[in-house]
Amino acid sequence: MPVINSTEWDTFLTPFVDAHLLQTPAWGALKADFGWESTWLVAGNSVGAQVLFRKLPFGYKVAYIPKGPVGYESAVQSQLSDFWAELDSLCQERRAVFVKVELDLWKKEVDEIKPPEGFYPSENATQPQRTLVLDINTDEETILARMKQKTRYNIRLAGRKGVTVHPWDDIAGFYRMMQATGEREAFGVHTQAYYQRAYELFHPDGECELLVAEFEQVPLAALMVFARGQRAWYFYGASTDKHRNLMPTYLLQWEAIRWAHARGCRTYDLWGVPDAELETLEAQFMDRTDGLWGVYRFKRGFGGEIHRAPDPWERIYNPLLYTFYRWKVRG
Repeated sequence: MPVINSTEWDTFLTPFVDAHLLQTPAWGALKADFGWESTWLVAGNSVGAQVLFRKLPFGYKVAYIPKGPVGYESAVQSQLSDFWAELDSLCQERRAVFVKVELDLWKKEVDEIKPPEGFYPSENATQPQRTLVLDINTDEETILARMKQKTRYNIRLAGRKGVTVHPWDDIAGFYRMMQATGEREAFGVHTQAYYQRAYELFHPDGECELLVAEFEQVPLAALMVFARGQRAWYFYGASTDKHRNLMPTYLLQWEAIRWAHARGCRTYDLWGVPDAELETLEAQFMDRTDGLWGVYRFKRGFGGEIHRAPDPWERIYNPLLYTFYRWKVRG
């Protein structure tokens, strides 16, 4: 079984400079602190994945590959076949009820993606399938020029009115803000310990920054931005109800983009919009507030291009337990 350790996995990732953040050992360490077990699987030194396992009752597990396998696009079919066979053996050895694979690809980048033998497309995505990605491989003025006029206006308004943005290390304050935002916008948030651990794992290597927007030293909004190689992701953001007329979230997001731009990133992923075609998004964003529709109104102003990931693949090893698991998850 070509299972390797985290140090060897980090070495494997070296030539894959733009592999997704969710495939890094640091992300595996984060998930390991909150109920998951990380295993690193490589086939032929050309394709591999960080596989996350979560325990279920009676010794069963679920298996998950987020934004992998790494090397999928460049691997030849024989290498991929070897990888899927090794993954199959690993999952059966670990008594996985099923394994879910979410590729690090956009649908428009490939003509057709067929799941390997034994896998089937699934509608049960874990990560956001549709997102807005900004091209920031240019100068700041061009990045600003690609935004909606109102967004540029709000960024400048916040600055004129005295809003400032700077790095922050108050995880407790960020968590309180996340709680308030989650209650207001009706979405779930992680624990304070989760955000603390993410900051501890990624910030020392310059792969994460926590930014806060303040007015007269009062925190108004904050976000946590991540980067690896030439890619950046806006994962977590929150705001208070104070001084919303000063548009602090716009200046905050702009400074996060500038942070990513300064460290050499070429793309900035706003990480999640409603899973609908562009025509539908543009026709309905003014009227809908459910799900991610509220954040789409905000994110669309920064420009970018809509991307959609392929549907996840799943291989089911225990159909009866899988059916029960899906029923429990749906609640």
